[in-house]
Amino acid sequence: MDGGPPYNPRTVEEVFRDFKGRRAGMIKALTTDVEEFYQQCDPDKENLCLYGFPSEQWEVNLPAEEVPPELPEPALGINFARDGMQEKDWLSLVAVHSDAWLLAVAFYFGARFGFDKADSKLKDCCFHCLALKKRLFNMINDLPTIFEVVTGTAKKQVKEKSSVSNHSSNKSKSNSKNQRGPEPPQGKYSKPMQAKDEDDEGLDEEEEEEHGETLCGACGENYASDEFWICCDICEKWFHGKCVKITPARAEHIKQYKCPSCSNKRARA
Repeated sequence: MDGGPPYNPRTVEEVFRDFKGRRAGMIKALTTDVEEFYQQCDPDKENLCLYGFPSEQWEVNLPAEEVPPELPEPALGINFARDGMQEKDWLSLVAVHSDAWLLAVAFYFGARFGFDKADSKLKDCCFHCLALKKRLFNMINDLPTIFEVVTGTAKKQVKEKSSVSNHSSNKSKSNSKNQRGPEPPQGKYSKPMQAKDEDDEGLDEEEEEEHGETLCGACGENYASDEFWICCDICEKWFHGKCVKITPARAEHIKQYKCPSCSNKRARA
């Protein structure tokens, strides 16, 4: 596996950064790079695994030969089920196993929290270790799972959450698009915000809060007003321009944008 030089994250921040990088790589394999991923998972090959790396890259490869392995291993033989079920169901299955593997790797690193301090008392060390593990879990739990991103569940949950929040709020919602759920403004694509006057700061903060829960269909990260976004006209998911390699200038000339996943589905059909 060529995922870069191995390293040993020790702090909560380092382990979480490792988790996010591996997660981003696996989401990329199951969304924007799904055509390449599909082809690499040839059922005629041996047992294959999907690996994510801290560098946000992914790889389909054979499992590690050493026993026990350096890290927990992902689900084995994902390629065998590829042609035996609907593609979306197969991708969802791979996504669930990928989530389980990410947690296993994160808590493999987290198992050693606090135990590198030889001068600590055992009781104090155990309480400190427990607090660090809880903090790591909460940070991970704030992110949508790979399964939620791949199936679009994350976006639905955000819309439901926004709907409940809007119902309990005293603010009036005159914009019909805002009533449907949190989506980046400006229709089909959203450009980065320009320099703001003091009078506009309040409006911008309200817009950021209103749309901040929208998730990128490729990387699963939240919407931010200083980033360029584009919406797929087929599945209606929003994407960072950088995730799907679309610039604001290029978007100006696109009449109907189809994300990589929708384009690949039509090509295979």
